[in-house]
Amino acid sequence: MASPSRRLQTKPVITCLKSVLLTYTFVFWVSGIVLLAVGVWGSVSLAVYFSLLDEKATNVPFVLAGAGTVVVLLGTFGCFATCRGSTWMLKLYAMLLSLIFLIVLVAAVVGFVFRHEIKTNFESNLNLALKDYNVTADRHSEAVDTIQRTLHCCGVQNYSDWERTEYFTQRGIPQSCCKSQDDCSEEDLKDLSKAKLKVFVDGCFFLVTSVMESKMSVVAGISFGIACSQLVGIILACCLSQYITNNQYEMV
Repeated sequence: MASPSRRLQTKPVITCLKSVLLTYTFVFWVSGIVLLAVGVWGSVSLAVYFSLLDEKATNVPFVLAGAGTVVVLLGTFGCFATCRGSTWMLKLYAMLLSLIFLIVLVAAVVGFVFRHEIKTNFESNLNLALKDYNVTADRHSEAVDTIQRTLHCCGVQNYSDWERTEYFTQRGIPQSCCKSQDDCSEEDLKDLSKAKLKVFVDGCFFLVTSVMESKMSVVAGISFGIACSQLVGIILACCLSQYITNNQYEMV
């Protein structure tokens, strides 16, 4: 049996670890809420952009929402385990954090390795969308219009890409390329030399991929930050579990 002074020294350490772990778990729980909100927002606001990527890419917002839900549930479990001071629950919490840590690392590596494939896939799908473009408002045509109108671009590489489409022979360049809807007649849109003064001349592929590449470092930084924070949680949970076990042993 350990001396009373040793037990008195251990209890403040346990209290301190509990407070730090609770603070960490609360921040972790909030990050889950943010992740869930981003997933829901992405599924609603970015649907047209994902429609021009591979079918698997359209599931990205739902994966984020699902991951956010898991983090919220795990954060709730972590708070409960910390408050109860249960050693087996704290060990399980550390194991689950380790699993998420590995998943985040794998996802970050896969995203980095296949980033060029995503760009190539987007370019080919954008070219196909221009070729099959029509005014019947199918999702790919709607996506093209939204991208051109939002990013102030036209075509894939530049506005002249539309000249090679069937739509151009019938109606000219789409209205979504126009700088001003009030000064953009169909007659102007059928003549490339006139259209050059009326429409956005820069292609959409370069603009979209530039945005993707500029955000890649941010995504990598966030992934690294999440991974590091999970290591902190794993260490805290293991330390608290060990101190609680030692304290129970010393009281015997």
